[in-house]
Amino acid sequence: MIHVIRIIILVLIIGLWESLTASGILNPFIFSSPSRILKTVGNLSASGQLEEHIATSLIETVAGFILGTAAGIVIAVILWWNPAVSKIMDPYLVVLNALPKTALGPIFIVCMGAGTGSIIAMTLAISLIVTILNVLNGFNHTDPEKIRLMKALGAGRLQIFLKLVLPANLSTMVNVFKVNIGLSWVGVITGEFLVSKAGLGYLIVYGSQVFKMDLVMTSVVILALCAAIMHIIIGFIEKIVRKRFGIQK
Repeated sequence: MIHVIRIIILVLIIGLWESLTASGILNPFIFSSPSRILKTVGNLSASGQLEEHIATSLIETVAGFILGTAAGIVIAVILWWNPAVSKIMDPYLVVLNALPKTALGPIFIVCMGAGTGSIIAMTLAISLIVTILNVLNGFNHTDPEKIRLMKALGAGRLQIFLKLVLPANLSTMVNVFKVNIGLSWVGVITGEFLVSKAGLGYLIVYGSQVFKMDLVMTSVVILALCAAIMHIIIGFIEKIVRKRFGIQK
């Protein structure tokens, strides 16, 4: 029933959007319409550009997602393992998290050139610190009574981490994966706004510059679909993890 209601809401939104633009209540030049978006998709696909731009953004997003998530978890483990280092680094992590990452864009471009490297670096800058803070917070809030019990039974730090801390935070890490999907897309699109010759971000910038709002809205819709598909994939992984380790929601 939940899935049916979701589909009904989506159909109503699309139908309302189409009817409002067709009747002139919404300006179709600015807001486009589902039918115009489908026509734009057909034109892009016929010219072979659609697949190129989607593939470019997907590759950059997946690369940034994997690197940012993996590096963030590894650093969080290191900080949990060394409480003194964690306390020293805490204010710096907070400041880096608060720093607007777009301000680092020109630095990435100068250091890494105007290409894919700069875009992935922007994605890392946006997702890395969030991953570290969320995962480390989960590690630090693992049940202290269970940790004391394991220490009393002679367990070492590695055993505590592998047998208690890591399993207890699998759900936290899955949630971090979900958050990082959106952050990775934000990083890629922001990077493509600054420097790119292909990708969905490039299409959005190009469309706005030449006042082709159909192209802009088409890129936004495709972006939303790609993010939704990645979110569904992470959802399947979450179900497997919960079933494998008996984790309740």
